[in-house]
Amino acid sequence: MTQPLASFAFWLTAPSFPHIEIARDAGFSAVVLDIEHGTFNLDDLDRVIPFCRALGMKVYAKVLGPLTEPIQQALDFGADAVIIPHIGTVAHAAQVTGAAKYPPLGVRSYAGGRTVGYGPASPTYGADENARTKCWPMIESRESLADVEKIAALPTVDGLFAGPTDLSMATGNPRYTFNADDQADLARIAAAAKAAGKPWVIPAWTAPERAFAKAHGASVTVVGAQFYMVRSAFAALVDGLSAEGLI
Repeated sequence: MTQPLASFAFWLTAPSFPHIEIARDAGFSAVVLDIEHGTFNLDDLDRVIPFCRALGMKVYAKVLGPLTEPIQQALDFGADAVIIPHIGTVAHAAQVTGAAKYPPLGVRSYAGGRTVGYGPASPTYGADENARTKCWPMIESRESLADVEKIAALPTVDGLFAGPTDLSMATGNPRYTFNADDQADLARIAAAAKAAGKPWVIPAWTAPERAFAKAHGASVTVVGAQFYMVRSAFAALVDGLSAEGLI
């Protein structure tokens, strides 16, 4: 087992318990659950989130969309952070991110259950949970990028999560290539987070992206997309068979 990769997380698209255990054994201590594009239903989340936390892993849940219900559900199941996609202007961000925080900071509804140990809440539960859980709106639209400094400053926002692919495609690019314009947009996100004294997070699938993340002080770099790794493993196996002259 390697040492824990404290500043990295891996990306999970489907609820595979063996994949989670393998990642933990490799040294990962944080996971992004891609609920938005993945195959997680509520029963899956009710099992996967506490399973990860029981293994000592942080759980960052990318929820279905900028709606109160999926934000609250992920937090009620025990997620350490919610990543909220499809954020627009600062006004939209303020409205949406309020669902991640209990009053008076936000409007999160009290559910009881797992986060209070299935008993009564302590007098400081709301404040404690507001501090424990993190709200990371995604900056992946031109509207959110235009307001990124204001979004970063919101009291209901704990950090920023960059969405490089959608942000690039929103400019009319057919696909994300990490070109100079993409890098300028990502640097602006990093600068906005730094100015607000908050972390920023980026998915970085290539070495140049990871070098950029390090140079710009990303607090968490997301690597190792689940199915890409499975595909790479099978491709490497076939390459090995070919090198052995077996195929």
